Amino acid sequence: MKAVIMAGGEGSRLRPLTSNAPKPMLPVANVPMMEHVIALLRRHGFDEIVVTVAFLANAIKTYFGDGSEFGVTLHYAHEAVPLGTAGSVANAKELLDERFLVISGDVITDIDLGEIVRFHDERRESRGAIVTIALTSVDNPLDFGIVITREDGTIERFLEKPTWGQVFSDTINTGIYVLEPEIFDFIPGGRSVDFSSEVFPKLLADGRPIFGAIAEGYWEDVGTLEAYLSAHQDTLDGRVDVQIPGFRINNGVWLGEGAEVSPDAIITGPAVIGPGCKIEAGTTLGEYTVLGSNVRLREDVQIERSVLYDNVYVGGRGRIRGAIIGRGGSVRSNVRIDEGVVLGDSVFIGSGAVLSGNVKVFPFKTVEDGAVVNSSIVWESKGSRSLFGRDGVTGLANVDVTPELAVKLAMAHGTSLPKGSTVVMSRDSSRAARMLKRAMMAGFNAAGVDVLDLEAASVPVTRYVTRTPRVSAGVTVRLHPDDPSRVVVRFFGDDGTDISEDGQRKIERLFQREDFRRVLAEDVGDIQIPPRALEEYTVALESTVSPEAIRNHHFKLVVDYSFGATSLVMPTLLGKLGADVLAVNPYVSTSARVGFDRVSAAARVAGLVRASGAHLGAVIDADGERMTLIDNEGRVLDDTQSLLVFVDLVCDHLVGDTIALPVNVTSTASAVAAEHHVDVALTKISTPALMAAAKQPGIGFASDGRGAYILPGFLPAFDGAGALLKVMDLLARHGRPLADVVDGIPDVHLVHETVITPWEQKGLVMRNLVESAGGQALLIDGVRVPFADGWALAMPDPEDPITHVWAEGPTDADARKHCQDLSQRIRLVLR
Repeated sequence: MKAVIMAGGEGSRLRPLTSNAPKPMLPVANVPMMEHVIALLRRHGFDEIVVTVAFLANAIKTYFGDGSEFGVTLHYAHEAVPLGTAGSVANAKELLDERFLVISGDVITDIDLGEIVRFHDERRESRGAIVTIALTSVDNPLDFGIVITREDGTIERFLEKPTWGQVFSDTINTGIYVLEPEIFDFIPGGRSVDFSSEVFPKLLADGRPIFGAIAEGYWEDVGTLEAYLSAHQDTLDGRVDVQIPGFRINNGVWLGEGAEVSPDAIITGPAVIGPGCKIEAGTTLGEYTVLGSNVRLREDVQIERSVLYDNVYVGGRGRIRGAIIGRGGSVRSNVRIDEGVVLGDSVFIGSGAVLSGNVKVFPFKTVEDGAVVNSSIVWESKGSRSLFGRDGVTGLANVDVTPELAVKLAMAHGTSLPKGSTVVMSRDSSRAARMLKRAMMAGFNAAGVDVLDLEAASVPVTRYVTRTPRVSAGVTVRLHPDDPSRVVVRFFGDDGTDISEDGQRKIERLFQREDFRRVLAEDVGDIQIPPRALEEYTVALESTVSPEAIRNHHFKLVVDYSFGATSLVMPTLLGKLGADVLAVNPYVSTSARVGFDRVSAAARVAGLVRASGAHLGAVIDADGERMTLIDNEGRVLDDTQSLLVFVDLVCDHLVGDTIALPVNVTSTASAVAAEHHVDVALTKISTPALMAAAKQPGIGFASDGRGAYILPGFLPAFDGAGALLKVMDLLARHGRPLADVVDGIPDVHLVHETVITPWEQKGLVMRNLVESAGGQALLIDGVRVPFADGWALAMPDPEDPITHVWAEGPTDADARKHCQDLSQRIRLVLR
């Protein structure tokens, strides 16, 4: 039987280790990963292997040749351009005229491939199977393809690289397939095609059964530097059945041929010492240390949990912990290298230098004597799983989010855009935001990107200007609304909505690799201040309402601007519409913003509404995106009441036939909309998902249920000023006071709580919830379980080790019971 090894990936997440070597050639226990894979194939009877190559293909061809040295026959299929997983296999179809197995060249595994083939043969004979996928369970399924199978082994559903809201199982696709040649009928030629995202879904759509075989054994996708070190530890612990070269001596130490170890050195296993190594007196090698061939360690060196490639030199009294050092590295005396440091090939580190945690040094670079090399460790130190959070990039101002980080972040974003693009930037009134915005402007300019500087501006104004034809993206820097010691950097696409998750990942990859575009002096970007941006926004906003109806109503308002930049826009506009406005905090102020509290502000506005006899009051947050309403009787509406008021009012004047709402909002909103013969489309909870839904045809209104509203006809994003104007317009058209509308909305009983859930068990929890729901669960975002008189929703948090649980019922007691029932299910799974 033939096999295909896919070995064309660049391994960008493993840079700088893969800067000069293809990912399958990275060694695990001094043996390239692809050699481990070939040995596994040979053990299971695969003696003819096709290798698909692309990036640095000659490195693979030179090492393995025709395969005779490794007991197999190798053929190579070269991709001139990237063809994807399926396209690369189809590129070799003339060599694959019978059933064959596909496996990646960059995994560490001892899965019983023969058992997978036998499983496939049985399903082939009984059900005509053309695809069998080897499946396994992992702690964190985010970076893999999730698979849900039926009892007979057929695959019901799978999802490639999900978000936490889409994690319905911890069973994932290993990338090991048994395929029949008929598969080529489903792979279009001449372009990049992926098995998981295109070919397999097409097979399912056509009703062709795809089978999943649960694989027994070890499997690790070595996709990150952390996984690379973990694979070494598992190999040395014997968790995976692979060959470790050398002679095994006491305490699980493997010693290579010709290695010299001083009697005064201390070696604590498990450890690997490659051939030709020389270890001098006083040196201590701790557990999980792997030395390649010809490594030289001078006196009193201390190393633990580290991997040193071939021909590395470490001077006297060096300290290396949890690091990876590439081929030919030279580390001079008294150097300290901390956890997570990765050095590329041929890096020189001068005497007395200190490399702090998670520093990456790319190949052929020099670090001078005594230098202290720091890299921002903010994301690791606070336990964040990624650079981007739910709102953007956040952290303590000038501690976590520093000017250095801001410059790199802007250069990464600028590199993801074409040279000569234009980015709109804005900030709030704080000095911290001003400092970081200026740093980011320099980063964009260095990457050859022009900047339109709005200076202090609200988020909606920034979004509006970003939608103009010449602009490619928008960025705003602001204090976090819940913590004035923190800042948040938010990113917008060219349509003014929040940047997609794919866009975030692209920026994050460039940021982590520090793979920035640095243009020549004549191509450095420009900075301009756009004229009349506020006037254009105001005119466009006014055009979305009926000015005459508002003027005829003679509104009397109390509006708290929260010391935000909305106060630069609204007074003039409300004056043009004939409104009598009592403005509270109507100017931009940094110091006052720090002490602002939304709840207290709403209570103050409520008192002013009652005292002045105003038609309504509003608190617009400092960013200009969210609004709290106060009715004419001085009652502060909570976010759910405000949402229902909007739905009741807007349905009769909807431009479209559908409202978009997140899956965690009250079902009463759907009932109110149905009374007006308007549909509700449920979306994922995240802001980018809601904004993406708001751009779809037929959507006339959207809200996140937390005080933010979208009027797609004006801007497919949150706008507090636009929402206030729309309320005035709708009240004027209906001729009803706001209090009457509030009195007419039904009571809502919606509760929320959180359950502490370790990261490694989130996938397990979601899989069990899906299975226990028996096909009744709603899987738009998280797992929403229906009850006879309500529902409960479980949603893993993307940033913290918790699971959110929302529940609704006909009474508060019923809602709490539903919430407690689902929470108890989660706790039982965790126990």
